[in-house]
Amino acid sequence: MEEQARLLSSVLFHKHRQVEVALNCSVLAWKEMERRRKRSSGVISNSAETAHSHAVQVCEIVAVLDTKEDQDNAETRRSQKKAKQHSQLYPHAFTVSYVRRTRRHQWRCSDVTFHSASKGLCERWIQVINEQLSLLASRPKSLLVYINPFGGKQRGRRIYEQKVAPLFGRAGISADVIVTERANHARDHLKTEANLDKYDGVVCVGGDGMFSEILHGLVTRIQTDNGVDQNQPDAEMVPCSLRIGIVPAGSTDCICFATVGTNDPVTSALHIIVGDSQPMDVCSVHHDDIFLRYSVSLLGYGFYGDVLTDSERKRWLGPARYDLSGVKTFLSHNYYEGTISFLPAENSMGDPRDKLQCRSGCGVCQHKPSSTGTQWEMSEEKEKSDKDGSSGWSAIRGKFIAINAASMSCACPRSPEGLSPSAHLADGTTDLILVRKCSRLDFLRHLVRHTNKEDQFDHSFVEVHRVRKFRFQPRHHEPVSLEDPIESPKKTGFSPICSAQTTCNYSTCHSSWSCDGEILPDAAIQVSVHCQLIRLFARGIEEQQQCLLEDPCTLWAVEPSTH
Repeated sequence: MEEQARLLSSVLFHKHRQVEVALNCSVLAWKEMERRRKRSSGVISNSAETAHSHAVQVCEIVAVLDTKEDQDNAETRRSQKKAKQHSQLYPHAFTVSYVRRTRRHQWRCSDVTFHSASKGLCERWIQVINEQLSLLASRPKSLLVYINPFGGKQRGRRIYEQKVAPLFGRAGISADVIVTERANHARDHLKTEANLDKYDGVVCVGGDGMFSEILHGLVTRIQTDNGVDQNQPDAEMVPCSLRIGIVPAGSTDCICFATVGTNDPVTSALHIIVGDSQPMDVCSVHHDDIFLRYSVSLLGYGFYGDVLTDSERKRWLGPARYDLSGVKTFLSHNYYEGTISFLPAENSMGDPRDKLQCRSGCGVCQHKPSSTGTQWEMSEEKEKSDKDGSSGWSAIRGKFIAINAASMSCACPRSPEGLSPSAHLADGTTDLILVRKCSRLDFLRHLVRHTNKEDQFDHSFVEVHRVRKFRFQPRHHEPVSLEDPIESPKKTGFSPICSAQTTCNYSTCHSSWSCDGEILPDAAIQVSVHCQLIRLFARGIEEQQQCLLEDPCTLWAVEPSTH
């Protein structure tokens, strides 16, 4: 790789030690210099020994600021005399704040302070680094922030004020903050009132529910402004130019976990500050040409729909309601009849069982099929010529315990691999998982595999398909009333958990669809995947080797000038 020219290099002081500091367009690096006296043939000479070397990517520098003497005394309290001498010799300093990676994909903001006898030299370093930061056009300067004060453990406002706002201030980002007062406050404000031209991004402080509000408000606003009818399932959606940031502060933060790798507010704030951008697919859900909702993570019918429906009656329990409803639904062991039709994705989109996980810089997601690829165009024409779902579509009729559509891995702390470990964030597809009628013990084996690294699809009663669209028609198509949900027939008792027979309770009514944590009012739905419709302030989950910098020693190839 061609070496980049150095923009600036100097010998400065850091923690009372002499260091060489060098900067090019992509890296800021420094290394300690230790002087030792050598006697050779009666001549005393000085030679430099390289000690520890450090490097920071310019794109991950948060800020650089002039450092006052009273701001840089934490490390000098141990030796006041030495500190006083040092401050007299090198009274001027500047501090660089940068991203430091810690364990489990977490980021922290660290500081390094350099001292010099020359005020002009410090000002020169601040100027040159700020010039490089100003060239990073992807960095936001103005944000619209929505805080949900009620979600999770009601910590949203405190998390933002104590952990996020100080970082935004240090990075020079201005933020207009709105604390929501009711459900769908953020959605309605984005749809009608917000002046989006003022901002470089929208940030939500809350859980997955708060993100869903931002998603629906922003996408609806963009489609309305561009004259797109959302009630048309095949409408060509207009991508959102504003990125969305997620500061996790809810009871569930699955979307943040799947796009960053951790549910940590400081990490999310730093991804926003450095201007990361991660495209993401969005599924639109319709019933009889009427738009219902958007989904980015999980659509679940049967088991997961029943868990959510039951948990809504137990909201007073808080997050524990999901565990209780999960056990109850598992013991009920209902199955539902219906027909699922789907349009398979092309072979180039990979396979849900290929073990190829979506990570930062994912090659599958970087290949946007809507813009390139004759195979995609041929499939589009095939679909148009087969609107009734004859040759391009496949159909499966059967009895299902669960039907799930995962547009991402759906990984979370409880399920580190997720429901579909190889699902991709931005490839224009969703993984359709069909769990057929089986014994309760077999279904338990399937569920347990969500918590470990075993293949949860390796069961005779489970099949998975990567699709671009799908439709579901329950056998008994009856309208669902959220005010008075239809109950399953009363059971005489639970069947033995280890029964060798396939003992399921057949419900003559249908289940409900769970759409990213919300219950849909209709069971018969049509789903279309819109490739890379939104972008997040994220970069995907980084592999360990992606975190390593190129060798900073190339910066020392030319002898630095000593100022």
